[in-house]
Amino acid sequence: MKRIRLENAVIIKEVKNFSLKDTLECGQCFRWNETVDGSFEGIVEGRFCRASQKGDTVTLSGIDPDDFDTFWCEYFDFSRDYDLLREQFGQDPTLAQALCFAPGIRVLRQYPWETLCSYIISQNNNIKRIKGIVARLCEAFGDPLADGSGWSFPSAERLAALKTEDLAPIRCGFRAKYIIDAATKVASGELVLEKLYRMDLEEARTKLMTIKGVGPKVAECTLLYGLGRVECFPLDVWMKRAMAELFPNGLPDCAVKEAGIAQQYIFHYMRMRG
Repeated sequence: MKRIRLENAVIIKEVKNFSLKDTLECGQCFRWNETVDGSFEGIVEGRFCRASQKGDTVTLSGIDPDDFDTFWCEYFDFSRDYDLLREQFGQDPTLAQALCFAPGIRVLRQYPWETLCSYIISQNNNIKRIKGIVARLCEAFGDPLADGSGWSFPSAERLAALKTEDLAPIRCGFRAKYIIDAATKVASGELVLEKLYRMDLEEARTKLMTIKGVGPKVAECTLLYGLGRVECFPLDVWMKRAMAELFPNGLPDCAVKEAGIAQQYIFHYMRMRG
């Protein structure tokens, strides 16, 4: 990749195996919105960004260029060699076919607390409604950004001070008590999300599932999308159907270490193949 730094933007050229639209609309994140010109605007850990893509050139504007190497590069997973990964996955003919449907999807490295809270909200929900609830949560309890572009995601400490009825305006239903329980455990230090980065995977799952309403799927999604545990493999209705049909004997060996990335290709393949 080649990078051009501007006053409040970074242009990244020769970005391989990356589709901004597929990555931001595949269901792994909820605070990016497409604009009329085809670019996307989002807020990540209190940072506003306008992202656009033309061919193999990606432009991130409205950002501090000094944040690119230390933040945005990791967030978009630009440092991972997806050429090598696709070659690895391509050893299996079924996975090779799935790769053709969404070759540009990457797994984002999101903020752990926001990821946990968002996937609690995602239970028995669709993407449009999840995004609406998350947006109302941020507007009601987050802090306004200095540039007026939106609101930060509310901290666990802020939400832990609330009662379930305080969340009624965001219309999250039964999930309110789960959000408050998660916030209480994180704010008190009973659950330290940062420790889950290198914790034994089964222990990390167990820790997350001490939160009311957090089952295996929400735990796996939090570990994969919020903590970079690419060996995690969330299973929803689509993925259970995909595994039964495509991989009845389990994932091929070539995908086990990066199962979560393979899952994104398989999920998109099942949804898009018709």
